[in-house]
Amino acid sequence: MQQIPINWLAVIVAAIIRLAVGTVWYSPALFVKPWQALTGVTPESMKAGLGRAVAVDAVLSLIMAFILLHAVTYAGATDIVSGAAVGALNWLGFVATTFLGLWLYENRPLKLISINLGALLVSLVLMGALLAVWR
Repeated sequence: MQQIPINWLAVIVAAIIRLAVGTVWYSPALFVKPWQALTGVTPESMKAGLGRAVAVDAVLSLIMAFILLHAVTYAGATDIVSGAAVGALNWLGFVATTFLGLWLYENRPLKLISINLGALLVSLVLMGALLAVWR
């Protein structure tokens, strides 16, 4: 396996991007109301588990950014467009296929799957773009 130099600051910022996208995506300005209606999550239950959810999501975001850095490096992406493409292709190949499987097998509402897929697409495109240019 190719040895990859890790720019930890870029990985941390990419993880923060994912958290920021999620904060905006699941806000009252965008999709929190339909997401809550589809999941049954109430504002009260959301607040009760928010600290733990954010902490775990931060760790998961770091893992995602770390792995995406490897994909960006292996793809040879060195500019915004190619980095964004690596993020989009990883979304298509791994995230979208997994979520659409949940829709089919678990009979989850397509609207819910679409809301969640949108947040992850935006996150991975932005993260990939950043990781390609910030070495």
